Amino acid sequence: MAFDLAYYQRFYFNRRTAVTSRSEMRARARLISGCVDYIGLPVARILDAGCGVGMLRTPLLQGLKRASYTGLEFSDYLCQRYGWLQGSIETFRTRQRFDLVICYDVLQYLSAAQARRAIANLARLCRGALYFGALTREDWRDNCDQSRTDRIPGLRPGSWYRRELASAFRPIGCGMWVKRDVPLTLWNLDAAA
Repeated sequence: MAFDLAYYQRFYFNRRTAVTSRSEMRARARLISGCVDYIGLPVARILDAGCGVGMLRTPLLQGLKRASYTGLEFSDYLCQRYGWLQGSIETFRTRQRFDLVICYDVLQYLSAAQARRAIANLARLCRGALYFGALTREDWRDNCDQSRTDRIPGLRPGSWYRRELASAFRPIGCGMWVKRDVPLTLWNLDAAA
């Protein structure tokens, strides 16, 4: 898959064919900010792994006023255009740990082995909460507008991601996961089953 100008022109910059909107991403940022605020997690550092065109950056920083934002992106084109760190979540290394890690719409492009390594790396980089999403086999079939979404071979079921994430994270719903070793009280019915 070539994540170049043509790809982003079709799926992000052209309103008629865009896969998401700024208003949808503002709502997503409010959800993420609200969840970390609700569970009492102070956020000083955010890593947005696969940040794309950066639609979450401004609304996240508006909601999490004391946080700094690091955008990590695989696409050479986007790194040159926006100044993101170049890299893959599968292999990204830094000494920094992040209170909030976002990995949305990324891992479906990786093989199962690569995705497992990426999840292990997310667990290493995250010291608080993870917001995670990936296009699943079920989403392709039941939820997404296939005319606005690129066809990805080898989509995995949602149960695969849940199983892989569960070794390091506890689900709290709405795509939010909390690192298992974080000493936060999560009420029984607030946690996803």
